[in-house]
Amino acid sequence: MSPGALKAALAGVLALLLATAGGTWKVQDWRYGKQLAEQAGLHQDDLNAISNAAAAQQRADQDKRLALEQRLAASNQTHYEALTNAQKDQARLRDRLATSDLRLSVLLDAADSASGCAVPAATGAGGVVHGGARARLDPAHAQRIIGITGDGDKGLTALAACQAYVRGVSH
Repeated sequence: MSPGALKAALAGVLALLLATAGGTWKVQDWRYGKQLAEQAGLHQDDLNAISNAAAAQQRADQDKRLALEQRLAASNQTHYEALTNAQKDQARLRDRLATSDLRLSVLLDAADSASGCAVPAATGAGGVVHGGARARLDPAHAQRIIGITGDGDKGLTALAACQAYVRGVSH
């Protein structure tokens, strides 16, 4: 074989090898491209499922929060009404004491000789109070007693509101 023919044969074999390698490369590219596309599709499906689950969880949490806010608002309204009613009752009682429409009295222990008070043990025939001897309280003292009981009522109403809030939040 002549050197020119050898070079031509060698160039042909080299061209054939390059064509075969290029074809193989192209087939591998198609195959891997298809696998990568399938993996990307599966990955996208997983991401969509995760996103949907997160959105559903967020909606459920928002619904729970809304329900809790509604329960707390209703509880707050109830306790506000109870506090307002207690304040109105206290103001009404204070007004009745101020106008002498109502008098507070205390039951006396007639057997207590240390008190030094000579109050008869039985009520008079003209009285409408049944039971033991009673002493009328000074209106100023009665007002202070009503104020103290009013503060106690406010405290109990606030305590009930706090307890209802804690019960509502803890569920």
